[in-house]
Amino acid sequence: MEAQIKPIFSYRRHWAQRFGIAPFLPMSREEMQTLGWDSCDIIIVTGDAYIDHPSFGMALVGRLLEAQGFRLGIISQPDWRSAADFRRLGKPNLFFGVTAGNMDSMVNRYTADRKVRSTDAYTPNAAPDKRPDHAVTVYSQRCRETYPDAPLVIGSIEASLRRIAHYDYWSDKMRRSILPDAKADLLLFGNAERALVELAHRLAGGENIKTIRDLRGSAFMAPRGWRPEGWTEADSTSVDTPGAIHARPDPYAMVQTPAPTAAAAATATTHSIRFHSRDVRLAAKKLARAQTVIRLPSYEQVREDLVLDAHASRTFHLESNPGNARALVQQHGERDVWLNPPPLPLATAEMDHVYGLPYARAPHPAYGDAKIPAWEMIRFSVNIMRGCFGGCTFCSITEHEGRIIQSRSEASILHEIEEIRDKTPGFTGLISDVGGPTANMYRMACKDPAIESACRRLSCVYPGICENLNTDHAPLVGLYRKARALPGIKKVLIGSGIRYDLAVRSPEYVKELATHHVGGYLKIAPEHIEEGPLSKMMKPGLGSYDKFKALFDRFSREAGKEQYLIPYFIAAHPGTTDADMLALALWLKRNGFRLDQVQTFLPAPLALATTMYHTGKNPLHKVSATAEEVSVVRGGRQRRLHKAFLRYHDPENWPLLREALQRMGRADLIGNGNKHLIPSFQPAGTGKVPRRPDAWRPKNRAAPGRRAFAPVKSGGKPKHARRP
Repeated sequence: MEAQIKPIFSYRRHWAQRFGIAPFLPMSREEMQTLGWDSCDIIIVTGDAYIDHPSFGMALVGRLLEAQGFRLGIISQPDWRSAADFRRLGKPNLFFGVTAGNMDSMVNRYTADRKVRSTDAYTPNAAPDKRPDHAVTVYSQRCRETYPDAPLVIGSIEASLRRIAHYDYWSDKMRRSILPDAKADLLLFGNAERALVELAHRLAGGENIKTIRDLRGSAFMAPRGWRPEGWTEADSTSVDTPGAIHARPDPYAMVQTPAPTAAAAATATTHSIRFHSRDVRLAAKKLARAQTVIRLPSYEQVREDLVLDAHASRTFHLESNPGNARALVQQHGERDVWLNPPPLPLATAEMDHVYGLPYARAPHPAYGDAKIPAWEMIRFSVNIMRGCFGGCTFCSITEHEGRIIQSRSEASILHEIEEIRDKTPGFTGLISDVGGPTANMYRMACKDPAIESACRRLSCVYPGICENLNTDHAPLVGLYRKARALPGIKKVLIGSGIRYDLAVRSPEYVKELATHHVGGYLKIAPEHIEEGPLSKMMKPGLGSYDKFKALFDRFSREAGKEQYLIPYFIAAHPGTTDADMLALALWLKRNGFRLDQVQTFLPAPLALATTMYHTGKNPLHKVSATAEEVSVVRGGRQRRLHKAFLRYHDPENWPLLREALQRMGRADLIGNGNKHLIPSFQPAGTGKVPRRPDAWRPKNRAAPGRRAFAPVKSGGKPKHARRP
């Protein structure tokens, strides 16, 4: 099952290339007929509006496969209440590809307080309710109902984050892998260009999808105990040793023959390689590792045992580096979910190829003059890289895109800026962003590829920046200068978040940023100031923030500009106490911050912080019954209190804060002077607090004619760049 690294643009094109390039990938039979098609080779079903731009998954995947010679159709935001809309383009010749869209459908539809959102940024005119909950599962079931024998492939961030058993915040329970629920043949996780191209060509060559089991970045259902010939299996205790909460049967009992003991393995190795050279021994060891699958605790076990759930999460993340990750397997009932190692990152030439395809760079004409907020936000921006080695525990970028930075070439980026200038209606000379998941990780990587391949750290920058990490900002500074020098470009802004602990290593970069690329405000994300929550987030302390602020303020003054940092903070993150939030509120007041939009922690599937939230254990270290307990904010009232501390200046929050301060013995902070956090008076018509804000009264106990209580709706939107 060892992958061969073949560039994605090196395949022989499929015969349907003769039809040429479509102005837009078709969404109707009429468009197919105009193109001369009698059928589609591949049909992408998506929960987003179809925007033909590389920032949107269905367009990127569609144009990539079109460039391979395949005919791609799009079924965008179908009516999932029946199978009729899934027949729109007929049966695909090769497979259905199902995606929820650029966001997880549950994050897209619900706030952190589990309230239904009133808008959807990926829908024409921001209309809500255009996609179902758990969209990948629902769409997949409809595809199966419509064409039962059509191969079915699922992907996107929603599928990536649900590829194994996981905690689901919205139902407050463990859910099994999305694979058996979606009844899919394959799940492609992460950025799946390499796997998609190979899969399409192999299916076109006559292979049966049920026999394709060697694609990196793929997952599938297999018979219990299945593994390829020559492979061995090891339980997850060989990666990390958990402790049990209570006496129970051995959770790792297996039907198969267990792996040999260390002594037996050593003896066998000695006899087999006694006369071999060191290189041969290392090669044999590497091969043995590559042909080992790690068995995680089963779905049934992690559902019942919090320690095993935390252990499984830790093991999963330790096996996430494409350079050394092993395959994973997890039992679900009578079958196994098998995960091949993560996809190999794209090389710069491959990234350039993907982003250089002939995108129309506009929404499909079927939407007319409708406004699509997500498109309006990114239409004048350029994505220069992928991945993030920060490892923030609350963020799902790592689980989806990985820690290895994949960067485009300077020439490719500059060409796209020229494309925006020349082809995008409404362009006024302002590039709104040149960035990615983190704006200043462009071309950063480990100094030694061998070290990078062997590394098992969860973050390259926590608890400190790794000495092997290249933090040179010179390529990015050069790119900025060339971008703003292009004819017709008046201003190039940086809209993506800045990793300030990296930025302070390059005062030249901070000067370039403050002098030329900030439109008055710059987003950064300290997330908190106290060590308790910061250690659970894997974020740096305020020392780096203070250094960055000093540099930013200095260079802004030298440029004659009045510019401000806009810090982002998270309320109710695991590891956060009421005292931590009070300290943050006092810091905000001392520094003159009055935050408008704030975030409450949202437990996304597979994230390490979500494991902390669900289990109360810390998977950043070895997990056991006696391991560190993580304080968790669960109740609606306490979550609202933590959010209220971030908005201490809002009169609506004062009654809740007064009650908390009195309970905490800090009534001295209530008063009408500058030293006080909140005033003692209450403006008329403000600050109404429910008597029982955490009580969900059962409907059969509600008074006749009255609705059962529901918590107060919370405002604010999530940062899309930091959430799935």
